[in-house]
Amino acid sequence: WRDPVRKTSDYFSLIYDAAIHLIERGEAFVDELTAEEMREYRGTLTEAGKESPWRNRSIEENLELFRGMRNGDYPEGKYVLRAKIDMSSPNLNMRDPVIYRIKHESHQATGDEWCIYPMYDFSHPIADAAEGVTHSLCTLEFEDHRPLYDWVAERVFDAGLVDRLPRQIEFSRLNLKYTVLSKRKLIKLVEDKHVTGWDDPRMPTLSGIRRRGVPPAAIRLFCERMGISKSDSNIDFSIMEDCTREVMDDASPRAFAILEPLKVTITNWEDGKLEDFAVPRHPKRAELGDRTVPFGKTVYIERGDFFDLEGPEGIANSGRLPKGFKRFLPDGKVRLKYAYVISCNEIIRDPKTNEPVELLCTYYPETRAGNTPEG
Repeated sequence: WRDPVRKTSDYFSLIYDAAIHLIERGEAFVDELTAEEMREYRGTLTEAGKESPWRNRSIEENLELFRGMRNGDYPEGKYVLRAKIDMSSPNLNMRDPVIYRIKHESHQATGDEWCIYPMYDFSHPIADAAEGVTHSLCTLEFEDHRPLYDWVAERVFDAGLVDRLPRQIEFSRLNLKYTVLSKRKLIKLVEDKHVTGWDDPRMPTLSGIRRRGVPPAAIRLFCERMGISKSDSNIDFSIMEDCTREVMDDASPRAFAILEPLKVTITNWEDGKLEDFAVPRHPKRAELGDRTVPFGKTVYIERGDFFDLEGPEGIANSGRLPKGFKRFLPDGKVRLKYAYVISCNEIIRDPKTNEPVELLCTYYPETRAGNTPEG
């Protein structure tokens, strides 16, 4: 994995030699049926195909035509090279598949060096063998392609063109509910500028979810939990989120954040006085140390942590507490985390909405940092 990125084009010469070998063995031929005629000759799932009238060209003629294809002597579509396997095979992929075609286009890696290009089903096993791949892992849609993979791999191995015989194994795709994972569809978002790129945090790509803040360990944990299966399934995205939370819970330092602040003024606190509290960065990992949180006359709490019995929410609830509510109440007491116990004495309200905008409270000095004196 530390070597340069490998591309099929790195093995174009080897793949070409493999095609020559098949022709010399009488296991490949140059065909000139049109694409439409080839579909007709191919047959269906219930009917055997018909052999091409060009299937029994001599080896010499096939070699001459194929080298002409390599030299650019013919236009696109004039000839293709096909493997000679079995037109009556129940597997359509084994009915003399096309393995080379003419394409007069520059290649992003090889430029104009080649004007014929191998088909994926032919190049795949050869590149795998050349790279030392022992097990080629594919998704289930390639299961019907495995016989052709094995057919090609065995022949290039027997010819001594490669020194190992790779094996293809299929498994189900990892599908996420309500999530598009097809590269062909996602690229539309990139090309049409709906997102900033493949690493846009909204994209369901590895680089995208990494930019979203998902750590690598969470992705690995998710894959381990899902495992490998032969059955198609749709995984709920919440499982991915659970793995992210689990990993980040163990590794992430803690901090306070308030989304809807409610001002609290401590009336018996000395003006200008600040007191520092040592707060652990992580409740379960002492090795992460502490951080300092200042405490003074004015602090802020989350609005949802205070239930206003006399305000709009109390009226809407008929003056009753929500079931299980054990946070701050008018005339009640609560401990501010890591600091003091305070009690609410007065509520300052917005004159228009009657919503609380400030709580006037008293603190109890003897309750500092978790102390709760008897009584």
